Amino acid sequence: MSLGDEPGYPETGHTRTRLPDDPYGGASRRGGRSSSRSLVTVVGVVVLLIAAIAFANRGDGDNNDSSSTTTTNGGAGGPTTSPTSATGTKPVETKTNGVPSGFAHTQQGAESAAANYATALGSDAMFNAAKRHTIVQAVADPSTVNKMQAGFDADYSAGFLKNVGLNPDGTASSGSTFVNRTLPVGTKVTSYSDNAATVEVWCNGLFGIAGGTSTNPVTSNWFTVTMKLNWNGGDWKVLESSQKTGPTPVTGDNPVSGADEISKAVQEFGGFTYAR
Repeated sequence: MSLGDEPGYPETGHTRTRLPDDPYGGASRRGGRSSSRSLVTVVGVVVLLIAAIAFANRGDGDNNDSSSTTTTNGGAGGPTTSPTSATGTKPVETKTNGVPSGFAHTQQGAESAAANYATALGSDAMFNAAKRHTIVQAVADPSTVNKMQAGFDADYSAGFLKNVGLNPDGTASSGSTFVNRTLPVGTKVTSYSDNAATVEVWCNGLFGIAGGTSTNPVTSNWFTVTMKLNWNGGDWKVLESSQKTGPTPVTGDNPVSGADEISKAVQEFGGFTYAR
């Protein structure tokens, strides 16, 4: 979005007004005040210098520990990382049936698992029966895998696929591109123990068909996925999941892209493995 598009700004996009080089109306009006103004300038510089020195020396009185005012990792005496900042270790490098796996037996490991599982369970692969079964087998806890698979099979019925404009195998017609992506924005643990965790994943989603004849264009929506996880077989597995709408921010004023641009973006931009 350009500055000229922001509310309150002129269409030219100018955001600052330049004052005249001589805002006082000429040298004749400033000549008699040069001494006093020079004195004010000197005093101002001195005051700023004193303030800078005081700011640099502030702290708990231990000037030998410079890290006390610069640490951002939650160290003793320093500020903690902002709760909106990305945290945690790098994503896992192993996969099971194409889905990230091998998460740490920690709270952050549970968050990472929930984010990656939400992405897999919210992908376009879920619209194909064989791919859907592979994903469910990879993420579900053995005690609930059959129940979860049956539930998803009912959700992605032949009638549903037809209503959204897809072929029975979950693909779009020739010349069109089907888009279904889940993009985690953040995670929140609402309960945690050594063998169980409940994690909420705030997500943005893309869904629709990009194509010249599509009656179901790609749209964006916001939702929160809640996952109950169980530690089983050396990894976090899904016991059950649910979804609710929001939180939803105000829609921006970006111009809508055409079907060709959306199709190209979907084909060129891959997804991520998430960690926290």
